[in-house]
Amino acid sequence: MFIRKSPKIPRTVWTLGYVSLFMDLSSELVHSILPVFLVTVLGANALTVGFIEGIAEAAALIVKIFSGALSDFFNRRKWLILAGYGMAALTKPLFPLASSVETVFTARFLDRIGKGIRGAPRDALIADVAPSDIRGACFGLRQSMDTVGAVLGPLAAIVLLYLYHGDMKTVLWFAVVPAAITIILIMAGVREPRR
Repeated sequence: MFIRKSPKIPRTVWTLGYVSLFMDLSSELVHSILPVFLVTVLGANALTVGFIEGIAEAAALIVKIFSGALSDFFNRRKWLILAGYGMAALTKPLFPLASSVETVFTARFLDRIGKGIRGAPRDALIADVAPSDIRGACFGLRQSMDTVGAVLGPLAAIVLLYLYHGDMKTVLWFAVVPAAITIILIMAGVREPRR
């Protein structure tokens, strides 16, 4: 009996999976305590917290409309992916440094713009490099690793808040490390196919 051997998941897909894991860990660590930080440390009210979240998420959704088309137009996906994740990574130190609601708003807005920039080009690159036989598995791997990061982020926040006795600014600094790792991973491990 002949058993067909499935192709291996490409290195770029694995790398993008780890990129998603680390960035989601970083982002969810911040997002899980950000509303409490805004209210208890910076003195914001519930309306302000809702306004910041609403504008930030709307910005991400609007940018998504254009990022995929740009990656097709320029026929280069890695640099848009790097720009999106890079923008998100650069915002992470702004959260613990923030002394005003305006700084948090700016950081959150730029973070979500980065999310909007990277999503479509990242998925398009996975489609470019994934063998057709295992394309679904490649997308599933990336998404599952993203979910792992989304679970680890709030767990890390809980543990760190306990260890640092509720010092939210110190805990927010920990989000910088996994965000920086994503940039290294993209630069070192993401390859575009030759066109």
